[in-house]
Amino acid sequence: MKEGPNIARIAALIGDPARANILSALMAGKALTASELAEEAGVTPQTASSHLAKLEAGSLVMPRKQGRHKYFALASDDVAALLESLDGVAAARGLTRTRTGPRDPALRDCRVCYNHLAGHRAVAMFDAMVAAGHLDRSAGLSLTPSGHDFVAGLGVDTAQHAGGQFVAECLDWSERRSHLGGWLSRALFSRFEAMGWLRRGQGTRLVRFTPDGMRQFNGAFRINA
Repeated sequence: MKEGPNIARIAALIGDPARANILSALMAGKALTASELAEEAGVTPQTASSHLAKLEAGSLVMPRKQGRHKYFALASDDVAALLESLDGVAAARGLTRTRTGPRDPALRDCRVCYNHLAGHRAVAMFDAMVAAGHLDRSAGLSLTPSGHDFVAGLGVDTAQHAGGQFVAECLDWSERRSHLGGWLSRALFSRFEAMGWLRRGQGTRLVRFTPDGMRQFNGAFRINA
């Protein structure tokens, strides 16, 4: 047997169509029950529970209990980044599960990637922060002193970072370029929601900016609409 990480096991877990649908549903960033995930996957609740047990054993999902209810979420940002990357590989090869429809351009424009912003708007934000000198890519990705001042002006307290990757480049599957990942991306997304700049769609990864929110967003990051 070859030594090293067992990528075959991870691939097998993701490769089952029902489990792939379960993982895709959790990319919206919300914890869901086994019954809700059964509906997303098109299987019975009993079958969904079996799939979830395998995904949990493989550390791809984790359960959360609240009262009498049990919810499931992706286990980590790394799992979300892997799924986003696989989306890009599949899209590049024309391997889509549904026909392109009205929601497809909207998802490419702006969506949630587990817990942060993705799509065209997110890539534009990342590029604007690099161009303004708020992000430095010279030796890995880092937030510059001006970047700390900038995000503080948006109401993000970087002192709240309590571990894990602070900033990271996340390859956007639809743009094939980087958007911002890591703790800061989650904090910014939460701040945008709190300020009413954007809203998440119900039961979807779709994110929509309000008209005023789009103006505020473009103005803050100096993005030409």
